[in-house]
Amino acid sequence: MYTFIKILHMSLASISVLGFLLRGILKINESPIVDKKLVRVLPHVIDTFLLLTAIMLVAMSGLYPWVAPWVGAKIVGLLVYIGLGVVVMRTARTRQARIACFALALLTAGYIFMVAGTKTIF
Repeated sequence: MYTFIKILHMSLASISVLGFLLRGILKINESPIVDKKLVRVLPHVIDTFLLLTAIMLVAMSGLYPWVAPWVGAKIVGLLVYIGLGVVVMRTARTRQARIACFALALLTAGYIFMVAGTKTIF
């Protein structure tokens, strides 16, 4: 069961970041598609299942942040990624700010994937 949840989690993480990549490009280019209900709601559904699988994996493995620092690094990275995503999608006042935060969010996602793959924080 653990392997299935892990594969599901990794798949959802990839889908989530790819979705953010597409939505970010649409937002930067001021496309009206980004305001469609499905485009606004679907990421939350995907991310909810992503978070649920993460909690399940932590509970099943016992790798809590105070036991495995790399898990804590992923959590901190996730909070940074979410914050940057909010700026990109909602609060950035200029296109330049949106692009900068979009790039930083993608770099943060890359860091999270690197930490997950190597189990190290650097």
